[in-house]
Parts: sequence; structure tokens; C-alpha cells
Amino acid sequence: MSRYEHIKQAAYDANMQLPKLGLVLFTFGNVSAVDRGEGVFAIKPSGIPYEDLTPEKMVVVDFDSFVVEGNMRPSSDTKTHAVLYRHWEKIGGIVHTHSTYATSWAQAQRAIPIFGTTHADHLTVDIPCAPPMEDSMIEGDYEHQTGFQILNHFEKLGLSYEEVEMILVGNHAPFTWGKTPEKAVYNSAVLEQVAQMALLTEQINREAPRLKDALIKKHFERKHGPLSYYGQV
Repeated sequence: MSRYEHIKQAAYDANMQLPKLGLVLFTFGNVSAVDRGEGVFAIKPSGIPYEDLTPEKMVVVDFDSFVVEGNMRPSSDTKTHAVLYRHWEKIGGIVHTHSTYATSWAQAQRAIPIFGTTHADHLTVDIPCAPPMEDSMIEGDYEHQTGFQILNHFEKLGLSYEEVEMILVGNHAPFTWGKTPEKAVYNSAVLEQVAQMALLTEQINREAPRLKDALIKKHFERKHGPLSYYGQV
């Protein structure tokens, strides 16, 4: 048995959730699962349909994106995952999709406004959208630079990756992360739902106001605050 069996299985299970949740079409996405102790992560192989995946086909790479185990080429987004794992030490899984609504906001180069309590249940800020990359970054090590485009935008906005676990990359698509691959997938599904709701909100009322600060605070803190009371003890 592979010493990396646990993260290969975790990456496989998480990847298989993407088509079930309607977040990917064909091969438009990937999930990775990290082992911090070993300094490696497992990720979907590039261009392989989801119905053809198995845990054994997951590719294990290090934080420099070198293949440690596996006979297939890793996802083309591997270097982006590697940058985020290297710099954000408390994330355990990363998801990248081209889900319809979130990607539409990315293509529009717009952050997703916090219009309602569904959004506030998960975040207290707009879902950020990093600007399109400079030509020099695109023409260089593109996937590697995509990771830094995300890092730089978070630094510019003063955001914490532990509190905001999602981003849109302008003209590209969303990335989400979490303490586990399962949480990263959950965040991807939440992002897509909120993106759809925000679009419909603006279609119904182009002048729709942002959610009141009091409601943002109430809905976030009842799930995540020190006195949270959502769910079962």
C-alpha cells in the first residue's frame, strides 16, 4: 500500500463530489488534499474524466510541484495549489472549478456583493475578485503566478485566508480552500449558490442594497462566533 494512500483517497473522494454537486462539466476542475507532515499533496490527474478516476490515479506532488508518486501528469493547476499550500499553512484542501455562476462573476471582473443572509452565514465581506493578471505574469510561469495573484489580492484587501476561504480570479474562475478537502468542496458549492443568488438579486433589482451590518454580524456570529448556537452541541 502506498504511504500516501490516505491523501490519494481523500483527493479522489473530494473530486468525485464536484460532478455530483453540479460544479464541473467534463474535466473542468480539480481538488487536492495535503499531508503537511510529508510536505506533499495529492491532486487529480490532468484531463481525465471524472468517471475514469480512481484513488490510484491521483498524483502526489511536493510543494515545488515535482511528482513524488504517480504515473500520470498532474492537473495543469498544480502549481497554483502548491503556492497556496506553501504560503497558507493551515489549509488542508483546495478546489478549483469553472462552475457557471461563480465563473460568470469572475469573467465580469466583479466581487460578489453581500446581499443576503445566506452569504453572511459564511462570510462578512464580499467574495473577492482578483484582477486579471498582468501580461508578464501570464507569459511567465502562468499557473505559479496565479497563486501569487491570489496571495497578493488577499494582502491588498487585508483579508485572512482562514476567514475568507474563496476567491474569484478575474477573467478566469473560482478557487476555494478549507481545513480539509471536504470543507474546500463545501465552500465551492456555497460560492456557486451565493453567486447565483447575487446574479438573480441584481436582475430583480439593479439597485439592491448590501445587507445591513447588523444582519451580517448576527448571521455570521450565530454560526461562527464565540456564542454560536447554530446546529447541535
